[in-house]
Amino acid sequence: MILDNISIINFKNIAEIQISLSQGINCFVGDNGAGKTNILDAVHYLAAARSMHTLTDSQCIRHGEESFLVDGRFRRDDERKEQVVCAYAKRGGKTLKRNGKEYDKLSEHIGCVPLVVVSPADTALISDSAEERRRYLNRFISQIDRTYLQALIRYNAALQERNKLLKMSPAEDMLLIYDNMLAASAEVIFTRRKEMIATMQPLVEHYYALLSEERETICLEYRSEMEHTPLLEQLLNARQRDFVNEHTTCGPHRDDMVLSIGDYPLRKFGSQGQQKSFLVALKLAEYTILAERCSERPILLLDDLFDKLDMRRVAQLLKLVGGDDFGQIFITDCNKHRLERTLGEAGVEYQLFNIAQGSATTL
Repeated sequence: MILDNISIINFKNIAEIQISLSQGINCFVGDNGAGKTNILDAVHYLAAARSMHTLTDSQCIRHGEESFLVDGRFRRDDERKEQVVCAYAKRGGKTLKRNGKEYDKLSEHIGCVPLVVVSPADTALISDSAEERRRYLNRFISQIDRTYLQALIRYNAALQERNKLLKMSPAEDMLLIYDNMLAASAEVIFTRRKEMIATMQPLVEHYYALLSEERETICLEYRSEMEHTPLLEQLLNARQRDFVNEHTTCGPHRDDMVLSIGDYPLRKFGSQGQQKSFLVALKLAEYTILAERCSERPILLLDDLFDKLDMRRVAQLLKLVGGDDFGQIFITDCNKHRLERTLGEAGVEYQLFNIAQGSATTL
């Protein structure tokens, strides 16, 4: 998937900008706050119709304006051309159009523009709660598995209704209805997550070894009570606990993806370099699976490339993603000379853009 051109209007600190992009590596350099990451976030809007950060749509509107628009002209690996336009207005809400046709549901667009992001925010996968890791899995799997996405939507809707009932001391027959609805969707969610993590494990090991040149073992594990007990049985056993807590205390919305290094938790025993290498390896594994399942090389966003990675590991990463297995790449860094030197050592071709006050200049 190649983004040939992007037009951005009133998005964050960008008043108006149009950029023609290379089909290979595109590097955005400039001072902190210049707008480098905002360009990557605009690309993310074209793929997912939302920010790659925890920002609402209204927070992405340029100060003093009422709306924003992002327009992308894409070229698929088979040379088919597509246009995706995402717009948001304070009064009119959000619209997403593909080739001029507006989606009825934004979820219908998921997976149409495969994309992988590596950013400093990824540390939340290690340091934050299990909810962050579940969110990551859900976003990833939903790009390539429509059945999973629909099961997730049904599960979350049933969970919301069941939690409302628990606050009202409902009759047993009402709870059983939602128990069965949850159990049916949960089986799909559990099975797909377990299969995906099993597929990712050897790929993460492979990329970690290439990046770090270190010998420690790393591990991904899916932790779920459904491994031992069907959800319907869990829900029946947890009846009184759910009544006391007034919410559903078991199910795949409580599961976790466990990250380990040398048989110990990565959060406690991994150095900053090891943690970052693990996260990058995780995202490269995601990229490989997306490329295979979508029959389309995803766009790769590398935000703040040198964050917690030394130059040796960055050079290894650039050599890796500069190969034929990877497609279009977007990189941001605040140090132009450092980035140029590392790209030169990696022996890869690139296009360089200087970003200043929300405008782009080709270097």
